[in-house]
Parts: sequence; C-alpha cells; structure tokens
Amino acid sequence: MTALGTDLVGSPNAAPGVHSSDAIERAAAAIRARFDMRPDVAIILGTGLGKLAVEVDAHAVVDYADIPGFPLSTVESHSGRLLCGTLGGKTVVAMQGRFHRYEGYTLQQVTFPVRVMRALGAETLIVSNACGGLNPLWSAGDLMLIADHINLLGDSPLIGPNDDRLGPRFPDLSAPYDSALRALARRVAADDKITLREGVYVAVAGPNLETRAEYRFLRAIGADVVGMSTVPEVIVAIHAGMRVLGLSIITDMCLPDALEPATVERIIAVANRAEPSLTQLVRGVLERM
Repeated sequence: MTALGTDLVGSPNAAPGVHSSDAIERAAAAIRARFDMRPDVAIILGTGLGKLAVEVDAHAVVDYADIPGFPLSTVESHSGRLLCGTLGGKTVVAMQGRFHRYEGYTLQQVTFPVRVMRALGAETLIVSNACGGLNPLWSAGDLMLIADHINLLGDSPLIGPNDDRLGPRFPDLSAPYDSALRALARRVAADDKITLREGVYVAVAGPNLETRAEYRFLRAIGADVVGMSTVPEVIVAIHAGMRVLGLSIITDMCLPDALEPATVERIIAVANRAEPSLTQLVRGVLERM
C-alpha cells in the first residue's frame, strides 16, 4: 500500500495532517540508491507537458511505484516517472506527471513529492501546468508566468500539526513566486522572442470544468487563468524554503460570453503545440540561473 501513501496523512503511523519525516527520508533514500547526485532544481511537468522530459539527459528513471509513499498518476498524459539527470547545465529531478486532489488524494499526498525533492537537496522548484484562460486579451497557446495565485481548493497541505524540521507553522506567502526568477524568465522570453504573459492563477478542485457564472466570478476576483493543480505544491515548496517559478500553458479560453465546450483531447493538443516554447523557456532559465 506504500504507493498510495500509507505513511502519509491518514496513516496510523503518521500524525494527522503532517508529512512523516521518516516517510520522506525512505522515499529520498530509494531515489538516492538510483541517482546519487544532489539536484539543483526540481521540476513538475503538468498536463500535456510530459514531453519536456525528453530534453532531460536522464541518468536514472524511477517509476513512482518504486518510490515508497509516492501516489500513482491516474490522469491521461501523466506518465508517472521521476527523471533524474541534467537539463540546461543544471542537475534536476523532474516529475513526469503530477497528482491532483480530484484523483482522490489528500493535499498532503499530492505534495509529498515536493517534500522528497527538497530532501534530495533541490532548492528551486519550477512548476508547470495547463490551464484555462480567463483574460480576454490572451489566446489559447499563450504561455503565462505566474505572478501570484488564489487558492479556492478549500484546503491546504499544511493543515494539521506542524513539523518544525520541515518548515514554519505560518509560512509567509506575500511573494510565493520568486521575483528574481520571474525577471529571468522575462529576459529569456524577450531574448528568444517568446510571447510570455504574466498574471494570477486560481486553483479549483475539479474535475468538472466551470460554469459560465463561475468563470465570471473567477475573473471578477482577479484571476487570469484557472486550473486544478500547482497551488498545493507551491505552498509546500515555500513552507520548505524553496524558490519557485511557475509557468502555465493556456490551453482553452474560458470566456463566459463566448464559451465553447472543451475536451481533454483538445486541451492536450494545444499544450503539445505550445510545449516547444515552454521547453525553450525552461532551458534558457536553467542555463542562466
């Protein structure tokens, strides 16, 4: 049952609401047995973005099923492998597939891999996702640099007793997305002539897409894009003292007065078309870090 995270929240062996330090270390040890280099950067590849993984010069590929405590990916286009190697001259660990609350996992399970990648030594997290566009001035296929986020998941991965070894009880999220990394991403995009929007990501639970009224509400509260991931991982990364860079591919437009039905196939197709630009951007950021 370790693949479903029996050492995590809800386990009889762990305090409610807390990632077990022992579970984190067991998972990290399993990865170190296959890859003994200390990573500079952790990368999370979202829906339709798994092909960025081919850019990683992988020294080791570890299936999630072989890492104690890791959940298993159940979503189309999420391969469920940890790639350990180099990209852009940096040592990286890259998740080819992530987890979501709508799969039935707790947010502690969803974010457990971030704890493990931090334990391996990664001090920076680059997180990517596919999302719906709410800003009427943007288009499907655009890349967006996440400047801030809104958490509408109704939950936090930090709920429960706090382990001070992992991070502070009340982490500050006044600037969760590192300003220096964002400035670097903007420079890389400008130099490489990549259109890069910048705005606010709102996380909702899913898995259903939103109604027209909900899209109006999300836009009214200040969101530029909407998705079902990213925010829990970022919260845990900040709790753990990591720097964070967030990047989104807008795969469909969620404009309530011009709304068209969306399909997973169409979303993934748009993400795949935009992926070369994202790959170029991530590589450029890593090379200049």
